[in-house]
Amino acid sequence: MTARAAAHRWVRPGALGAGGLRYGADYNPEQWPRDVWHEDMRLMREAGVNIVSLGIFSWALLEPRPGEWDFGWLDEVMDLLHDNGIDVDLATATASPPPWLTRLHPEVLPVTADETVLYPGGRQHWRPTSPVFRRYALRLVRALAERYRDHPALVAWHISNELGCHNAFDYSDDAAAAFRVWLRGRYGTLDALNDAWGTAFWSQHYGAWDEILPPRIAAAQRNPGRQLDFERFSSDALREHLRAEAAVLAEVTPDVPRTTNFMVCQNIRDIDYATWAGDVDFVSNDHYLRPGELGRDDLSFWANLTGNLAEGHPWFLMEHATSAVNWREVNPPKRAGELRRDALTHVGHGADAVCYFQWRQSRAGGERYHSAMVPHAGADSRVFRDVVALGAELRALAPVAGSHRERARVALLFDYESWWVSGRDSHPSDALRYDAETLTWYRALLDRGVRVDVLPVHAAFEGYEVVIAPMLHVVPDGLRRRLEEVVLDGRHVLATYFSGVVDEHDRVWLGGYPGGLRDLLGVTVEEFVPLLPGTRVRLSSGAVATTWTERITRVGADVEVIDTYADGDLAGGPAVTRRRVGGGSATYVSADVARAGAVDLLRAWAAEVDALRGEPLAADGRLETIVRAKGGTRFVFLANRTDEAVDVPVTGERVGAGGAGAERAGTEPVWRIGPGEVAIVAQPGS
Repeated sequence: MTARAAAHRWVRPGALGAGGLRYGADYNPEQWPRDVWHEDMRLMREAGVNIVSLGIFSWALLEPRPGEWDFGWLDEVMDLLHDNGIDVDLATATASPPPWLTRLHPEVLPVTADETVLYPGGRQHWRPTSPVFRRYALRLVRALAERYRDHPALVAWHISNELGCHNAFDYSDDAAAAFRVWLRGRYGTLDALNDAWGTAFWSQHYGAWDEILPPRIAAAQRNPGRQLDFERFSSDALREHLRAEAAVLAEVTPDVPRTTNFMVCQNIRDIDYATWAGDVDFVSNDHYLRPGELGRDDLSFWANLTGNLAEGHPWFLMEHATSAVNWREVNPPKRAGELRRDALTHVGHGADAVCYFQWRQSRAGGERYHSAMVPHAGADSRVFRDVVALGAELRALAPVAGSHRERARVALLFDYESWWVSGRDSHPSDALRYDAETLTWYRALLDRGVRVDVLPVHAAFEGYEVVIAPMLHVVPDGLRRRLEEVVLDGRHVLATYFSGVVDEHDRVWLGGYPGGLRDLLGVTVEEFVPLLPGTRVRLSSGAVATTWTERITRVGADVEVIDTYADGDLAGGPAVTRRRVGGGSATYVSADVARAGAVDLLRAWAAEVDALRGEPLAADGRLETIVRAKGGTRFVFLANRTDEAVDVPVTGERVGAGGAGAERAGTEPVWRIGPGEVAIVAQPGS
């Protein structure tokens, strides 16, 4: 366990891993008259709800005028919940300031890159670096902590809400001043900053710190080094706000664990959550399913990453949807069985709490068409019946609570900075999608039945037999050395196109691509050859590239050409290579070979790398296998990735309701797992 993980307080009574799995929602009783509150308690008991997040957007009601507090209604709700056996993850209520604050202090409002002020009327209309906002917010946090420090319903603090969801980037004068302080801390001198940013280009050399501004709208392409540092700074600025609220809570209520809801999903790319995980006592996440068949693997991918941000410890699924959301262009409801499947997939990847936005579907406001545990149709509805059934199953899964994710043998690296930088303007192609490329390889591994950990790039690589790094564009020298150590240790690395190109300042590694990984991979690329829309390039293996190819001009003596380009300008040239170093290897895939091409490559490679041969229970990739373990027991989650039933021989004890087993004469028990279903089996651990 790392020093950061050891600092986490995972065993707080009533929070996570104590007394079974947690189940609930954001609860917003202030939206409803008091007679509804008592109906809520009855329905919560029926559903098996045992925790709610409370007070998330209540600042205007808690402090109706500056310094004037109204806790009466919240006292009543806290008592009511406790009387009904429901615990509270109490929010600090700082997510959205009340109208009086922005009227008195319009200087707290955030500013966009084109200097448009974002006015009240939505949410999160505040600057992360505003000292005025910070002062008022921390006063509220202290008042709440002192009021409820001894309340028996309080089991955790919920700091703000979805920090940065709508205000990740602020370009105001407050931000400019804070950015300069951050840059002084990072570089120390202007000479070091000028070198890192390459300011000799376009006469951008800085002679004084006050000349530096956030990357506001400019006449031409903005300096890439400045953009990257501003993205880092913006993530850190929100993190500093998280830390400021947490410090007050730690002072007043040192024994109450603190968390905030991350947004680890394909829609949010602005925050490097790997740097935040050490600032909370347990990791929490909000996740909303991408509709369609892709969504199953997509949900698993981000849940997998969240579990590894938590370093395998249990975490809290703070928000997801019972059915439709309201913010896509088209918002279809979930299909039958999807509510259960989505929840249990998260549990498999380490969630000890399954919660929704929100308990009761709003009658008014911007999210009134977002689904909830109690929909507009009321309790006599398919959604609520599914909610009640899931609550019963989560109670039956109590033995799983407190278990840790079992480490896989294969790691798939995920790097927020490569996500940011690879999608920048003025690159060889605007069609590159870092998150899509990483998901392609994740799906290919699942298709092969391989269990994999989606690993933040700063995590330790020890213990993984294979490390796959799709489009790892940003490679500082330290990361280069860590990947080289994997291969020298007799293990295996695979990198894909547009990897290793720049250092931590977004400066190109010279000498040919793949830059910082050139020596490790043993090849030199002289030119990128991105493909025009509609162009297809075949590889000799049958794989087809539609976005990207590369001209590999030098191949080391210890490098084997695995695949070549079959047509186009690069016909006959190397496309996929492998450098062998003792028992280890380094593979480079220079084209976007898509899911089918990745599957074929992994299949061929599995002949010599045992970790890529797939799990026996994966049924040739039709099932995803996810494993949690504690006390000598392995809990194996089998998630059907298809629209057809899958029969699989399983030994062990069924946990929960999924996967009805049937004995077959002369064979071990065979479970039939229906389309999109999840079954859980408890087996003896090693």
